Amino acid sequence: MDKFDFLTAVAAPYPQTNVDTDRIIRIERCARTPREEMGLWAFEVERFRADGSDNPEFVLNRAPFRDARILVAGENFGCGSSREMAVWAIAGLGIRCVIAPSFGEIFFGNCFQNGLLPIRLPASTVDALLERLAAAPADAPGQVTLSVDLQACQLRTPWGETIAFEVEALRRQMLLEGLDPIGLTLRHAAKIESFQAADRARRPWIHQV
Repeated sequence: MDKFDFLTAVAAPYPQTNVDTDRIIRIERCARTPREEMGLWAFEVERFRADGSDNPEFVLNRAPFRDARILVAGENFGCGSSREMAVWAIAGLGIRCVIAPSFGEIFFGNCFQNGLLPIRLPASTVDALLERLAAAPADAPGQVTLSVDLQACQLRTPWGETIAFEVEALRRQMLLEGLDPIGLTLRHAAKIESFQAADRARRPWIHQV
């Protein structure tokens, strides 16, 4: 899993509320699409017109947000079904951080297991971010560039604000070190092997096949 410690990037305003995982990645794309191609179909209905061309009204198809790596969204982002592919799809777009007042709980947990940082902030703070980002001119990417410091748990804006956020300690550690739950467990491989060896000596009948 890619480490996450500090990110300075364009942030795209996506103020819709109750964006469910089917809106992020349609269920029919989940069955046969390789993980590395999920990003091609993220937000498919909104990103593309019926003829397959880009929809210029969709925020990630417009300047200065085409290269956004941060998404600022509305309440209850990632609700709905538990499909992990929704996180894969967003990550496939190059997004490393999603900021919203609240998230679907399973989506929220899946983010940490896939190197994507979800940040919960008060609705009033998110609304202010959305308003500022949406008002920025297309030829001024510096005005929509945010800095996310996971070490300090701070978000810095181009208009001089520093906003604190909270991340549960173990999940923060996973992102900083680039460890999914398996990788986190394998850090203790020597202790696990030592325990298993001692247990085999103490209770050999348990380990007989």
